[in-house]
Amino acid sequence: MEYRYVGLYTDQGGRPVALDVFHRAHAHVEDAIAWLRDSGLERYPFTSFVANAAWMAVVGMAGALVRWFQRLCLTGCLASAEPKALRWRIWHAPARLVRSGRSNIMRILDGWPDAETILGANRRIARLT
Repeated sequence: MEYRYVGLYTDQGGRPVALDVFHRAHAHVEDAIAWLRDSGLERYPFTSFVANAAWMAVVGMAGALVRWFQRLCLTGCLASAEPKALRWRIWHAPARLVRSGRSNIMRILDGWPDAETILGANRRIARLT
């Protein structure tokens, strides 16, 4: 068994156990911020402050939508994947949604490694709507 030691230095008063709980809860916040930074939060494409503020709002809303999509529609390792993995495995997949008759048909390139995952997510979305 291997142990991992982490030091926590703070000037806050209180019991060590309560401080550790606070520190671990804050780590989730930092993970969410890092996730949003990977999604475009650290890039400011405009020279206008107002336009960049709108950009930040859009990135935040898109991040929330992607998180809900992960929780409701994806399974396995993609349910908790980082934005870069989702980008290359799901969003950039060579696929097309075709409407034929009264049904939607998902067409994915033959041999795409995550084709079954994408089709499963499409079925779950169809059940939600």
